[in-house]
Amino acid sequence: MFDGMPSALYLPRDSEYTLSAIGNAEVAVCGARADERLEPRAVTPGDVEIEVRGSGNATRQINHIIKPEFPAHRLLVVEVFTPAGNWSSYPPHKHDEDRPPGEVVLEETYYYRTAKPEAFAVQRLYSPRRGVDVTVTVRHGDLMLVPWGYHTTCAAHGYDLYYLNALAGDRRSMAAADDPELAWVRPAWEAMEKDPRVPLVTLEGRRG
Repeated sequence: MFDGMPSALYLPRDSEYTLSAIGNAEVAVCGARADERLEPRAVTPGDVEIEVRGSGNATRQINHIIKPEFPAHRLLVVEVFTPAGNWSSYPPHKHDEDRPPGEVVLEETYYYRTAKPEAFAVQRLYSPRRGVDVTVTVRHGDLMLVPWGYHTTCAAHGYDLYYLNALAGDRRSMAAADDPELAWVRPAWEAMEKDPRVPLVTLEGRRG
């Protein structure tokens, strides 16, 4: 995943499929409950939209694989590349209340990969409403469920971080609500430079 852009195949519910590869391949299967049976569709590396989000040490790369405009029922999928030492999913945000257009309900999973086995990142998940505040160390191959609450991630110094986000909700939106105590960060980015390391990966491969 650090070498280039992804390819994907969207399959409708009740599909039978067989995976085969000519050489080595890494495959992630993301799914969500669906009532509608839509058409299968291939997503090529050239179809994936690269977004550079944030600024300063909160600059990161978002690869939109299955975005809200994609003809899927409930599934949304993005990749995130966070340069070493940077924050991602920042400011901390949540999507656990149905208040469109500013926020919609989405369940989410994070699947983490690192380029070196000794690398790690820190993930915080908290919800004042539920009395929960958890900060955990995440490593290569870890999977975390984010059913609700504010969440944010920080890549440890010296090692870039990758994670695959699969989200599911009843609305074709990724709208989220920032933690109101930290929401001031977003407009402050306008006065800051973006991290020049981003994007980390393009169609031509890994930069640097």
